[in-house]
Amino acid sequence: MSRRVVVTGMGAITPIGLSVEEFWQSVKEKKIGFAEITHFDASEYKCHLAAEVKGFDPKQYIDAKAAKRMELFTQYAVAASKEAIEDAGLDMEKEDAYRVGTSIGCGVGSLQGIEREHKKLMEKGPGRVNPLFVPMVISNMAAGNIAIQFGLKGKSIDVVTACATGTNSIGEAFRSIQYGEADVMVSGGTEGAVCPIGIAGFAALTALSSESDPKKCSIPFDKNRSGFVMGEGAAIVVLEELEHAKARGAKIYAEVVGYGNSSDAYHITSPAEDGAGAARAMVNAMEDAGVTPADVTYINAHGTATHHNDLFETRAIKLAFGEYADKLKINSTKSMVGHLLGAAGAIEFVTCVKELEEGFIHATVGYTTPDEELDLDYCKEAVHMDIPYALSNSLGFGGHNASILLKKYSG
Repeated sequence: MSRRVVVTGMGAITPIGLSVEEFWQSVKEKKIGFAEITHFDASEYKCHLAAEVKGFDPKQYIDAKAAKRMELFTQYAVAASKEAIEDAGLDMEKEDAYRVGTSIGCGVGSLQGIEREHKKLMEKGPGRVNPLFVPMVISNMAAGNIAIQFGLKGKSIDVVTACATGTNSIGEAFRSIQYGEADVMVSGGTEGAVCPIGIAGFAALTALSSESDPKKCSIPFDKNRSGFVMGEGAAIVVLEELEHAKARGAKIYAEVVGYGNSSDAYHITSPAEDGAGAARAMVNAMEDAGVTPADVTYINAHGTATHHNDLFETRAIKLAFGEYADKLKINSTKSMVGHLLGAAGAIEFVTCVKELEEGFIHATVGYTTPDEELDLDYCKEAVHMDIPYALSNSLGFGGHNASILLKKYSG
């Protein structure tokens, strides 16, 4: 018999808030995090806008010496983990550290670290490359540093599935607790790739919007959508076995009940055109939870604002939900924070938890003009309603499809 898994803590570093409370308040106020890139001079780039984290000081969360040995993506993850662990009231002095694990992913690691050290290599020779170059830039170092910082000695993994990373990381943590490998998992995703090679690379792929108006640059499901906007930050959650959480009197935010995956096996960047792969991930998540399409009323979509994703994800939802697709409320958090790559699914998971808790589905900000085939309800305006289940989708380059299903906790 698999064990029940609940959410007991959350943390976030985002373009619209440096805590879950700040982030969620901004979501309710329909704030957008898009502005001119400040991390570097982007004047000659096709894309000038990004959703940067503002006002982040790692020394507020991490010892200054330790912070110097962490790249930005790791700093974001450690900061969000600190908030999540404190929010959960998790006291490691009272826990068996080998039963508390980490499942924290990053899509690309530190591209700016690679840029910086490559420049040294070219200009000053191999002897000037930082001795800690490799252990600072590789993507598993978010999970590794979090385990070190907080004394988490259980299962520690770094799932890397591009834009599905955050959802897969939380899903694999869910599975680890379900089947007894851990009692608690600190899980989520992180990214900090707003840098020259990151922006140039995604722009060359024609994935990024070249729109100069922050209010029109990230408009998922809109007929005039023109691509995604790079975001950065981290979202971390504490997942816990239900009886373990009850025994220590933890606050329970929501229950995780289903997790589904599939692969398009189709193309390195484009989702399958009929949506069959993403549909299967959604169906698998519902079957895992023992629910039917009639039970699910809300989806937090991958919703990147690229032509292909929004069209093919819409087709996938219609395939998975059939006659019930028209009744769904669908939104995209990327309309406010952009695409956080490896952290996207994690911040969207946090959003779903808050929406379940408050009975509030946020608007897809900037969505004004329907597209012909995109004819579902994409939430032009926020909706107040009881939400029994929230399904969150993430679709990654390489054809990775992941869906995770949350349930309003009722004991």
